[in-house]
Amino acid sequence: MKAAVVFRWARRPARAAARLLLVQEGRLLAPPDWPAAERRALENWMKAARFVGAAGTAAWPPGLAPATLLVGIGKKNEFDSARWRRAWAVAGRAMAKERAMAAISFAWPERTDFPLAPAALAELAADGLLAGAYAFEDFKARKTARSFAVEFAGSELAGAAVRAAVRRAEIAGATLRELRDLANRPANELGPQELAAQARKLARRAGLSCRVWDAAALAREKCGALLAVARGSRRPGCLIRVAHAGRRGRKPLVVVGKAVTFDSGGISLKPGKNMEWMKYDKSGGLVALATVLLAARLKLPRPVVAYVPAVENMPGGNATRPGDVVTARNGKTIEILNTDAEGRLILADALSFAADEKPAAIVDVATLTGAVIVALGHEATAVLGTDDRLTTELMLAGEAVGERLWPLPLWPEYDEMLQGQFADLKNVGDGSAGTIAGGAFLKQFAPAGVPWAHLDVAGTAWLETEQAHGAPGATLACARLLAEWAARSRLDA
Repeated sequence: MKAAVVFRWARRPARAAARLLLVQEGRLLAPPDWPAAERRALENWMKAARFVGAAGTAAWPPGLAPATLLVGIGKKNEFDSARWRRAWAVAGRAMAKERAMAAISFAWPERTDFPLAPAALAELAADGLLAGAYAFEDFKARKTARSFAVEFAGSELAGAAVRAAVRRAEIAGATLRELRDLANRPANELGPQELAAQARKLARRAGLSCRVWDAAALAREKCGALLAVARGSRRPGCLIRVAHAGRRGRKPLVVVGKAVTFDSGGISLKPGKNMEWMKYDKSGGLVALATVLLAARLKLPRPVVAYVPAVENMPGGNATRPGDVVTARNGKTIEILNTDAEGRLILADALSFAADEKPAAIVDVATLTGAVIVALGHEATAVLGTDDRLTTELMLAGEAVGERLWPLPLWPEYDEMLQGQFADLKNVGDGSAGTIAGGAFLKQFAPAGVPWAHLDVAGTAWLETEQAHGAPGATLACARLLAEWAARSRLDA
């Protein structure tokens, strides 16, 4: 059974429950009725332990009954939704690993002036708790993650708006847990066909439509770019479409997600070191599926469609070779100089299908380039696009849910590095501006006149090691962001 987080409400903290207190710049943010003796004991411990409440830190001071978890939220002038959400993810991780704790209580602190309303803060907190408590342990005999209850105590957190916000977080958390489990499954258990079967199952349960194009159907559609990537594997590729109908009368939003269930690099073989992480090259596809599922489960009025091109990139005897030329569905020819730049090839054909929807906007999401990690590390997702309104909507949605986006340019000059010598395009640039080159390539397949954006999640899609805010594995970065964008987008309104 999976570890779970249960939310409940009370007038005052339960006696048996542990306590959660926030710390900001060395100041204990306690409720007004907090006992003076306990406050002094905690402040003395903080001074002795030099615990100042730096962002992303947490501690269980010893010898307290009930137990108390201190969570740092950083400096007051550096407060933002991302830091607040991460602080609660740290709390969720700390609680999931504390075997002696069954419940923890949080009451609104005195003398606070947070820049967001309690409902928004509560939703971000619940999101963080659920994300931090998650762990993928399906293949472990000994489970370490624990279930626990979180109690919101007092009148400040008892209102209908707060309860509704936490309920949204619960729905999102349950959905993301399902999809994170899929994202974390190894390639021997989840190939393109298995992913398609899971998509059908999820769609059926959520009342969504689902269609899958197999290799023969993709050949009839002249998807030469997608099929070129799939050729080296004995496991055939496919294209998955899942749609939330929403209300009639509005154009859909389309999310296209890269799902390379394992990326060896193909003939341009990757180094052996850390290749095991390439099971997460399907993260963009799982984000797309999560977005459309969230649209359905949150009952969003906007139609949302997900396209997921699913392949395995392997160096088999029939694999595509460097120097091969293929023709994409939209008729453009591509000289493949590096078979490890495969994600943009499968997305190229999927974007052509997305254009057929006559959408209000298209967003693709992919673990596309290692270059984005060089540029942004693991703290933000890069966004590139053709429409400032769309980019702004995405960034505002990210601010609302605590996920950071950082814009990169797509000036026309970048297109020049992708002009092919023997074809219309080549699939890699000159080695500079790698993330931008990937976006510039995809721009060639985005339909004219339709707002389009590309999200490169290569730096945010997974955690390689245990972190204070999360267990190793898939994060599904940008799934919550894209659902929030679908809820608030005004494009075509």
